[in-house]
Amino acid sequence: MLRSLTWALALAGAAFTAAPVAAQDGPLRLEITEGVIEPLPYAVPAFVAENAAAQQYAAEISRVVASDLSGTGLFREIPASAHIARVTSFDAPVGYADWKAVNAEALITGAVSVSGDRLTVKFRLYDIYSGQQLGEGLQFAATTASWRRMAHKVADAAYSRITGESGYFDSRVVFVAEAGPKDQRQKRLGVMDYDGANVQYLTDSSTIVLAPRFSPTGDRVLFTTFETGFPRIKLLNVASVTAQLLPETPGTMTFAPRFSPDGRQVVYSLEQGGNTDIWKMDLNTGQSVRLTNTPAIETGPSFSPDGSRIVFESDRSGTQQLYVMSATGGEPTRISFGEGRYGTPVWSPRGDLIAFTKQNQGRFHIGVMRTDGSEERLLTASFLDEGPTWAPNGRVIMFTRESAGAGGEPRLYSVDITGRNLKAVTTDGAASDPAWSPLLP
Repeated sequence: MLRSLTWALALAGAAFTAAPVAAQDGPLRLEITEGVIEPLPYAVPAFVAENAAAQQYAAEISRVVASDLSGTGLFREIPASAHIARVTSFDAPVGYADWKAVNAEALITGAVSVSGDRLTVKFRLYDIYSGQQLGEGLQFAATTASWRRMAHKVADAAYSRITGESGYFDSRVVFVAEAGPKDQRQKRLGVMDYDGANVQYLTDSSTIVLAPRFSPTGDRVLFTTFETGFPRIKLLNVASVTAQLLPETPGTMTFAPRFSPDGRQVVYSLEQGGNTDIWKMDLNTGQSVRLTNTPAIETGPSFSPDGSRIVFESDRSGTQQLYVMSATGGEPTRISFGEGRYGTPVWSPRGDLIAFTKQNQGRFHIGVMRTDGSEERLLTASFLDEGPTWAPNGRVIMFTRESAGAGGEPRLYSVDITGRNLKAVTTDGAASDPAWSPLLP
């Protein structure tokens, strides 16, 4: 029987086909509860190439699977140099004793075949200590160009079976790619795999763009553009890379947009006559309604996953703080009461937490709190950390970290909601304003 691995929880386009390979339930389970213990050791031998055309893909897919799992901080790969057993056939019996001898608790095996431009990946997950296969094996098929997505899907399935949580590897991140000197930055929208691979650019750098946000289905992006000389909200279709400005009221500036959970509405900030309030627009009709009406600056709205509430930032109390109100407006409730200023709130996809940026005593932090403001926990601290975005499963937060000095530039980082596993996200140059997509279909 596999020992339970415990982990600190301070607060609580290609079309794919999938088919089962085999079935059996097992006791392997990584329990994410409390305490901190060494990550779960696992092995991913190079996947078997079932024909010559699959040789390169087999090796690369197994490496991406390992990178995904080890990158969570919850798993530790046993290197190939330590393996006693060799996997040369996908259907060969598993030598559990050999894997137990190198202290592996989980084993992932796979096979890859290529026919023309079609690539098929099969995998199985084994619990070494119980000597059983864990769940059904799966088979994914798509084009060879989508081989990394298939690797992410394998890793998602393994992660989910061991942790009991959904995965987040087969997802994308839209961000602002930056270039040039600090006082004259050129900015354009880019989209990439969650790990920084497969970058595509959605706009050029002819105008400033800010705060991109994915739709709930990942097919559209909202962002703020200065192409007219003033901030306006634009809606972009990711597949066609075409965009259109949303309707506006003359004499106003609109910014900080975010989709509703059903993708039919947009909540955003509108500035008119020096006053900034929260508004909501129906994307089908273009009709807008005002949700707040105070002399304060109110911005950064984000829906709860069920669409019933909105969290936003406001200085109505005299300093920048977080408030929650009904999605139809009405009197809000203040939820932040710690020292310093709070901004850029984002509701977790699980619905239990709100991530935010905090500024206090000259330092910036990414933090999380319960939706009533209780159990505040700061996850990071630096010269400038800001703009959190949630992974699809609510386990990881990505954000912007900017270094100090004249040569300082923004980069993307991620951190677990426990505050552990802080690491840089690989990007080609400076990057800011990340927004995570849902899991891809």
